Amino acid sequence: MSDAADCHAPPTAKREGAPCIALIGNPNAGKSTLFNAITGGSAQVGNYVGTTVDRQSGVMRLSDIGPVNVLDIPGIWSFAARSPEERIAIEAALGLDGRPAPDLLVLVTDAPRLQRSLYLVLQALELEVPVVVALNLVDEARDQGRLPDINNLSEALGVPVVATVARTGEGLDALKAAISQQLQHPRTVPPPHRWSEALLADAAELIPLLPSRFSGPAARQRALALWLLLSIDDAAALSDQPDLPRDAALRIRERATTAGRDLVAEIVGQRYAWIDARFSSFVNTADREGAALSDRIDRVLLHPVSGSIVFLLVMALVFQALFSWSAPAVDAVGAGTSTLQGWVQQGADWVELRAPLGGATPIFGDLLVNGILGGVGSVVEFVPQIALLFLFIAILEDSGYLARAAHLMDRLLRIAGLPGKAFVPLLSGFACAVPAIAATRTMPRFRDRLVTMAVIPLTSCSARLPVYALMIGALFPEFLPNTAVPARPLALFGMYAFSTVVTLVAALILGKTVMPDVATPDVIELPPYRLPHLRTVVWAVWARVADFLREAGRVILVATVVLWALLSFPRYSPEELLAQSPELQAQVTAETDLEALTRPLAIEKSYAGWIGHTIEPVIEPLGFDWQIGIGLVGAFAAREVFVATMGVVYGVGDDVDENSLTLREKMLQEKRVDGTPRYTVLTALSLMVFFAVAFQCLSTLAVLKRESGGWKWAGFVVGYITVLAWVLSFVVFQGGRWLGWG
Repeated sequence: MSDAADCHAPPTAKREGAPCIALIGNPNAGKSTLFNAITGGSAQVGNYVGTTVDRQSGVMRLSDIGPVNVLDIPGIWSFAARSPEERIAIEAALGLDGRPAPDLLVLVTDAPRLQRSLYLVLQALELEVPVVVALNLVDEARDQGRLPDINNLSEALGVPVVATVARTGEGLDALKAAISQQLQHPRTVPPPHRWSEALLADAAELIPLLPSRFSGPAARQRALALWLLLSIDDAAALSDQPDLPRDAALRIRERATTAGRDLVAEIVGQRYAWIDARFSSFVNTADREGAALSDRIDRVLLHPVSGSIVFLLVMALVFQALFSWSAPAVDAVGAGTSTLQGWVQQGADWVELRAPLGGATPIFGDLLVNGILGGVGSVVEFVPQIALLFLFIAILEDSGYLARAAHLMDRLLRIAGLPGKAFVPLLSGFACAVPAIAATRTMPRFRDRLVTMAVIPLTSCSARLPVYALMIGALFPEFLPNTAVPARPLALFGMYAFSTVVTLVAALILGKTVMPDVATPDVIELPPYRLPHLRTVVWAVWARVADFLREAGRVILVATVVLWALLSFPRYSPEELLAQSPELQAQVTAETDLEALTRPLAIEKSYAGWIGHTIEPVIEPLGFDWQIGIGLVGAFAAREVFVATMGVVYGVGDDVDENSLTLREKMLQEKRVDGTPRYTVLTALSLMVFFAVAFQCLSTLAVLKRESGGWKWAGFVVGYITVLAWVLSFVVFQGGRWLGWG
């Protein structure tokens, strides 16, 4: 067991082994950078609440104590229950999750914005637990002429205060010394502010009703009672804690309201009253040259016109990187996977040639090549895009620009019921939904994440482009009838416009029905501009890529092997298939590749073929047949697989792409039983609409399950998107037939 295991150990009545401290602070205060500096860990740093969405642990070694376990807790504005981060923070800080409470809280404050940070410090002091305050980013405060008076601040709070610059290491030795002193000789102090008699009476009424897990010192129980009174109106945040005295808390709130009191304003106001009264003694407000420069830059970047132009240029650069710069790496990964598959296939053929096992070796080789290696390849090929996307996001976050972009888009997205911070994940979805869903971590509220994650699969990712290109290239005319207007580019643009509209409308409907909004303020903080910290950026990209490979890869691998089995069994020899098809027998010549000739029939008789025939009654109203149904089954692993699957179904081989004339010609030649063309413009339009909406990506499903916290929401998203795809495709196909387009 590692030294850090104790912070995440199973619940125990008493902590054993190395002591544990927790780092708590506002977003952008440099908390995770400080964690990295004192532990050598890899916590991610960002400019939004929730960048660190889970507790992360590391080990700090002190010369006079030895190893000390360190928890990096998500950045929060306060101890409340209005977001998963706040819940994680208060549970970890107080041991409410069944684990021992930390031995010490290290409050990481933002020196240039100290007034804002002090609110969280006061909440921590209300718990009367050992505390050390790390006054971080003092270099920025010094440059702005706003360096706090450390001695006055420490005397007023009653706890050690240490000036630090986590990125450069300034003050870290002094911080470690203060931590060591508090761990060896823990000292608690009452909060510097005093509660009114009315609030103390309200808390005293609620304390006896708190569950046993809230037991402890009187100060801790009082703080928890006030926390409950402050958060009880947010039912969504507390829904998983049925043992809380909700009715009593609501009764106290209602009684106070009847008496003309506002409990929320009282609790918050009495904290800020102390801050406002004392703050001038902590900070000398001189002219801020650094802040003035930041303000001048903001006048350009936040202007509706110039800011939008800069934003579009930045996004164009990002998408150029995702689509073009990543192409060599994607091609290299794909080529490497194909080469490895070729070597494995040669090895399997060599084994079969020298030690035939009655068909077992070919099956095993096929499983390795097309099942396991194919599945692994489908995962690894996402890595270049993911790495580049999160590299840009990490740079934009760490520099302070991404918050400005969210501010620009906030008003537009709020029409669709989303905050401005949803813009970057939605925009990323046009490249790949996998990193886009993971990018919702930068959003502060879990409800907003859920809505955004629920609609990201509707954005037209790059995997849909091969399907669009195949259908448009094969079935759409070059020009609109009786005009010189190019039809194919217009159709492609229309599909992306359609995807955008559906995404925004779905967000609006979901936000009003399934996931109604809770009226809470959404803070978009504009942090100072900084040069990105190289080590932090590299660690952030590495952590996210490794996380994707570890979590999503396992689900994809299993599902891809299952798909391979559906397309490969039952197995028939070419001779057995020829015996069942006089039509194929008539096509046999001395040069005929029997396996290639009989492959379409083998597909039809496979379990996947059975599934295609089974679902045909469901998809027939959309203009699809069982062969397209097999393509849909194959496309569940990844949308781009549809083209290769259709190539196999129509017997032109799986080495085809959207530009394959052989596949296009084959599709054009296909006839129905009544002799009418199987594929028309209307069929192509219906199929593209289905692909534009339908959930067909194992990678997305795996990441959605992980980021939403389980199969509940992932299953809901898959279900509603599948139904929506069927309905829209049905309306397009049947409506087109009613208009005579068929």
